[in-house]
Amino acid sequence: QGQLVESGGGLVQPGGSLRLSCTASGNIFRSNTVAWVRQAPGKERELVAAITSGSTIYYADSVKGRFTISRDNYKNTVWLQMNNLKDEDTAVYNCTIRGLGLWGPGTQVIVSS
Repeated sequence: QGQLVESGGGLVQPGGSLRLSCTASGNIFRSNTVAWVRQAPGKERELVAAITSGSTIYYADSVKGRFTISRDNYKNTVWLQMNNLKDEDTAVYNCTIRGLGLWGPGTQVIVSS
């Protein structure tokens, strides 16, 4: 059994920063790949970043140099630090362990002036 809960979304101006967190109930992050995905209205779901149990990291080209994913296995938490946010980053962001079929309910990020 496991659950994922995201937090940290909100309204931010272009160029601003937000830090999203994903917390799991149970010690499931240590041996699983955790990913952040996002979906904006009218657009397909996009893989933003992922981190494996061995700390191999993937970023979408659109966020490289701006977003950072990190993991704390002891705290069962994965973070997504988002800097220099753009209008195009507006979306609902979900944390997922796709191999286990686990998804958080999502957190809304709105980038607007």
